[in-house]
Amino acid sequence: MSKPVPARGPLHSVLYIPASNQRALDKARSLPADAFILDLEDAVAPAMKGLARRQMQDALADGGALSGCTVVVRINGFDTPYAEEDLAALAAAPRWPDAVLVPKVSEPSDLERVAAALAAHGAPAEVRLWAMIETPAAIVNLKEIAGSAPRTGLDCLVVGANDIAKDMRLRVKPGRATLLPILSTIVVTARAYGLAVLDAVYNAIGDSEGFRAECIDGRDWGFDGKTVIHPSQIAIAREAFAPTPDEIAEAEAIVAAFARPENAEAGAISLNGQMVERLHLAIAERVLASRRD
Repeated sequence: MSKPVPARGPLHSVLYIPASNQRALDKARSLPADAFILDLEDAVAPAMKGLARRQMQDALADGGALSGCTVVVRINGFDTPYAEEDLAALAAAPRWPDAVLVPKVSEPSDLERVAAALAAHGAPAEVRLWAMIETPAAIVNLKEIAGSAPRTGLDCLVVGANDIAKDMRLRVKPGRATLLPILSTIVVTARAYGLAVLDAVYNAIGDSEGFRAECIDGRDWGFDGKTVIHPSQIAIAREAFAPTPDEIAEAEAIVAAFARPENAEAGAISLNGQMVERLHLAIAERVLASRRD
């Protein structure tokens, strides 16, 4: 089995695809999403689990639907009868995905169990774990979950807002004010532990303006990108989470200014009438790293 294709570039738009839907898999390669989540869990009916596993394997094969793409596979949880078969199917696939998305993570042991199972199946260290944060228990234990990264290979937190809202009995309205304290907590924790963090899906596929507004909010709140459920949402998410031309120009000016020999040791410099510090350089470098090709 070959090693996974390394994750590359930003994660502004990450598309869920039910692995049981061959038509969606075939279409995926022509889509400009930054990554694809092949779903073996919620989007796949119990009777279709076996078919989904086989089509997931085919999609990962050389020349398959997602050959050469950044691919994450969402397995079923160990509280179901499907997780072990999911992991065995991954081990038998032509290549490993870039990451395995673990649903309903509520404590570090959920990730530790998956990490141990992947190791037992011979998964290389390059295969990372992503964690669905979608339960109240996950919010309570978020620090411990994120802190498990060095031993579990956790790389990204993915928000499952629908489940959080259901379990907390929240009324979610446009603007997501009732969810904002939780979403901010997830972003803060991700940043504290050096993890990527993806905003939740937007269910109203036909509401492009509402989706755009939610993407902009997510970007302003600090998310790296958005999980999406329909191809029509990809371009909007990519645009919303990418830096603007003005942000790129400003970042390039800051990087160029600090690169001058006379500023090599400077902690702060004057640029275009403003005081610019090294922290602004770090921000500028991050902006340039997240720009689109």
